[in-house]
This record gives sequence, C-alpha cells and structure tokens, in this order.
Amino acid sequence: MRKRCHHWLAVVLTPAASLLLAQEPSLRVAVSSDLDKARANETVELTVALLKAAFRAEDLPRVRVTEVGPAREVLAQAVDDDGDGAPDRIVFQAGFEPRERKTFVLALGTKRLLQKADFRVYGRFVRERFDDFAWENDRVAHRVYGPALETWEKEPLTSSGVDVWVKRTRALVVNDWYMVDDYHVDHGEGGDFYSVGPSRGCGGSGIWKGGRLFVSRNFRASRVFANGPIRLVFELQYEPWDAAGVRVTERKRVTLDAGSHFNRIESIFSVDGADEVTWAAGIKKAKGAEVRVEREQGTLRTWEALKEPNGNLGCAVVVDPGRLDSVGEADGNVLLVGHTKAGQPVVYHAGSGWDKGGDISGLAAWDGLVEDLVQRLRSPLRIEVLPR
Repeated sequence: MRKRCHHWLAVVLTPAASLLLAQEPSLRVAVSSDLDKARANETVELTVALLKAAFRAEDLPRVRVTEVGPAREVLAQAVDDDGDGAPDRIVFQAGFEPRERKTFVLALGTKRLLQKADFRVYGRFVRERFDDFAWENDRVAHRVYGPALETWEKEPLTSSGVDVWVKRTRALVVNDWYMVDDYHVDHGEGGDFYSVGPSRGCGGSGIWKGGRLFVSRNFRASRVFANGPIRLVFELQYEPWDAAGVRVTERKRVTLDAGSHFNRIESIFSVDGADEVTWAAGIKKAKGAEVRVEREQGTLRTWEALKEPNGNLGCAVVVDPGRLDSVGEADGNVLLVGHTKAGQPVVYHAGSGWDKGGDISGLAAWDGLVEDLVQRLRSPLRIEVLPR
C-alpha cells in the first residue's frame, strides 16, 4: 500500500537539518500560519521524511514535543499510515493567532503512558450492532452500516450512506451509547436523530453515470490504522457493484482529528475497462432543508430541522473546486460530481454541526465553520526545520 501524505501541510527543509544527524536526537521546528484569522485545534503533521534528520522511524513513539515559550509539553501521536508497524508521521495540535509563528522542540524520551482522558478520537467495528463501524471525536460522531444489517429480520437496511450522531458533550460516547442502546433519546449528551436510510446521508459517495447515481451495498471489511489520542484513521472495503453494466470496487479511507467537525475522506474507485471514474459525493436532501452550493469554493452544505425537540443539523461536503465538474441531484440526494483517473484517490471532506452542541448557534455559524475549513485547506501551515 502506498504511503499517504495529507496535501494541506507544506514542508520546508533548511540545510541545518542535515547537521542534526551527527548530534543527539532532537529537532526544532517552526510552524507558521499565514491566515489573518485565528485557527484553533490545528493538527501539525511532521512526516518521517522530515523527522529522519534526527529520529529513526521505530523511535517515533518515544518522541516528546515541547512548545517553546510556555515550555509546556504537547500531546503527540505517532501514526502508522499503512499498518506495516513503522510510524509514518507524528501529529500534535496547537492553536494559532492570526499570522502567528510558534516553535516546537522534539526530543527523544521515554514513551508517554497515555491515559483515557488523553483520547479525543475513537472508532471501532461494532459486531454486536449488526456490524456497524462507528467513530467519533470530541465534537461529532458517525457510523456506517455493515453486512449483518442487510439481513436483519426486524428492519433490514442496505446503505453505504454516512450516519450522524450529534453530541453536546466532549466525552467519547460510542461505547456507552451502544451499551445502553437508548441513543435515539437525548439524555443530556446528544443522540442519533438523523435519518439516513438508503441515501448518501452526510457525505456518502458513489459513481455517476448517465445522470444516475450508482452506489455500493454495506461495507464488507474494516481496518483501523490509528486510533488516537489525536488522530483516527480507518479503511472500509466495499464489494464490487454494478454501475450500468460496469463493475466497480471501492476502498474508502477516513481520517478524523480531535476538535474537527470534518472527516477527510479518500475513496479509491476501480471501474472495469475504464481509465477515468466519474464520482459523486453528497448529502441527503431532507424535506424543508436549506441547501447551498458554492462551486467556486467547492462546497455543498445543508441545514435541516431534526424531529422536535432536537434542534437543527448542518451537513457539508467540501472538495477541491478544480476537481468539481457539476452539481446534481438523484435519489433524494444533492451531489458534487467530479472525475479522476481510475485507481487514483478521490479526496473530499465531509462533516456536520448541531445547533445544540455548543459550537454553533445556527445556520450562519455553520456557514462560518464551512468557510473556515476552506480557508485552512487553502492556506496550510508552513513547517520549517530550524538550526539548534
């Protein structure tokens, strides 16, 4: 499996990095934001290619990160992108004021013993609930449906749409909600009030052909690559399906960081006999929902009323506008449509916001969060290795 590097982080190496090879394992990096607005809960990524100037890949779980100035340790996570047992990057989080530059020191130490309170992301295969895969962070929660749900005697469902669980707590709730099995009622933490059915839900995808949408059945296999405390990475495998006489397969990778309302989704489609894939990603168009598309921004967002007294939910899909061909509707969904080479990843972001969750107060605030994501993607953090 190829290594992956998230495209929104730019890295600049200085000649000083090579001097560290002959010295004790430590590294100083400057991280700069060029935005004229503050950015909270920003994930900083340092790839193994940058870190090898001072550290071996196998030592990355023992790297400790300290912010210079306040001289405080920052929680860090070594992430293995491909499951080969060797970390591929270190991630940690920091907040930045407008155009702020911060310095961090990375040094080899004892491996940090993580506590339950450190974890702000979590995801797992839920065999006991008809093979769901559920995941969350301190802001949002989602699930997708596995094979057992297709044959459930009470209420069978075939759908590769993305479900949303809304949260008014920063705690991780997936395990507790499944255990009690009463998550369609708000007991003070939120709940499952969003109806997906066979739709795309909040960010599902498919193949677009002849003005029609062709979608897979429920996922058939899952694999978790990173499970916190800061970043969750997992993959879902879908069995082949038919798209107007053409055989399609999909492998979907989802990345969710602490503090974010948005998942980064990367789908690799293969279509028999085709060099290009026309794909679609979108959102269920609920009755009475307010829908807004900004093609020059590459954004689709909806705002819908949930069943009383559960407030309102915003969903959004964000793609690179250079990859966007058209906007369509099919089978009760609003869709962003684009194309790519067969076997090349389709990358987009999808997420949600609830007006009872504490982060947004209404539609204008939800639009602000979507715009904030667009600005962050267009202006990645700049990372520079500094002389010691």
